[in-house]
Amino acid sequence: MKRALFITFEGGEGTGKSTQTALLAERLRKSGRQVVETREPGGSPDADAIRQLLVSGDTGRWSVTAEILLNYAARESHLRQTIVPGLDSGAIVICDRFADSTRAYQGYAGGGDKDLIEQLDRNIVDDAQPDLTLVFDLDPCIGLERAGVRGGDDRFERKGLDFHNRLRDGYLVVAQTFSDRCSIIDASGTIEQIAASVWQAVEPHLEDTK
Repeated sequence: MKRALFITFEGGEGTGKSTQTALLAERLRKSGRQVVETREPGGSPDADAIRQLLVSGDTGRWSVTAEILLNYAARESHLRQTIVPGLDSGAIVICDRFADSTRAYQGYAGGGDKDLIEQLDRNIVDDAQPDLTLVFDLDPCIGLERAGVRGGDDRFERKGLDFHNRLRDGYLVVAQTFSDRCSIIDASGTIEQIAASVWQAVEPHLEDTK
């Protein structure tokens, strides 16, 4: 029996992932499907506690290695408490950020140890890999402007344009490396246009779900 569907949304700051995650979840629920909607860092009580350590404080609060380890500590809890139980129950799990965020933020933009990331991924994520990853691509200048309008206090939003340009490039490398599951979404359009692109990518994967 095919397991339930695991969909992840990825992209830089202000790309509209969270809006599109909610829209997709709503559309799937209206079609009668069971959906678990979650996010990273966080997604379980213990992971949410680690999230506060990661996203608050000075931009240099943590070394990139510490960020990698904190992300995977949170991810282990998230998988164990939320994602895997959701998939086992037959739900479609939609996650706003997952392991590709660590690859892009810490591995490419942050210059962290990519081998360490992959070793942790093999040991912690194992076979709970996403079936489909939507990578939202947008000019970082536009994304950061959107994020500023949103009024957040995320330490990653404050890391500067050079960091976010490297982040965008890193996401495109990730999408190419894992092209079997990644689909790049042009995030420069309207909410309706982006939602249509998301649905076009998701719909073929729904054939084996109810």
